Amino acid sequence: MRKSLTLIAAALLSAGAAQAANYTVDPTHTFATFEISHFGASVNRARFDKKEGTIEFDRAAKTGKVDISLDMTSVNSGTAAFDKHLQSADIFNAAQFPKARFVSDKFVFNGDKVAEVQGQLTLLGKTQPVSFKANQFNCYQSPMLKREVCGGDFEATIDRAAFGVNYGIDWGFPKNVRIVLQVEAVKQ
Repeated sequence: MRKSLTLIAAALLSAGAAQAANYTVDPTHTFATFEISHFGASVNRARFDKKEGTIEFDRAAKTGKVDISLDMTSVNSGTAAFDKHLQSADIFNAAQFPKARFVSDKFVFNGDKVAEVQGQLTLLGKTQPVSFKANQFNCYQSPMLKREVCGGDFEATIDRAAFGVNYGIDWGFPKNVRIVLQVEAVKQ
């Protein structure tokens, strides 16, 4: 009897583990942008054109893992001079720290939908906890790719000074920066 219970438990555990699926971030449907107030008159915005990552997602167990990297040299504000300044040692120091990375193994659900992803953001060599709230999330069968795709729109507000990005604070630029992450990942 004891052996039968052990086999049943092992089968249930392995069945649950088999439910987790691996996804690769689709860079053509994934956009990472940031926004910061400019003297209260306007909002500066930019995006990162090069990004990559993987996601492990188990809808039934309501678990997941995320590992997304941004190429800091690919920052794009639409203005070459501003991009150069963003990449400089004043702000992102892209020469010394060419990647930013978000890693998570904590998904928070509201019913069957992902509501939040809690993890660690590394920027300028410093790592801080960050929670990305889901504004929307869905999985669907892609008619073009013939595979499942999961994704959503997420946002977080960070204190840039916690990462050592202090440029302009003395002039009145805010410490808070809004990050918006639209991500879609294709099941492998």
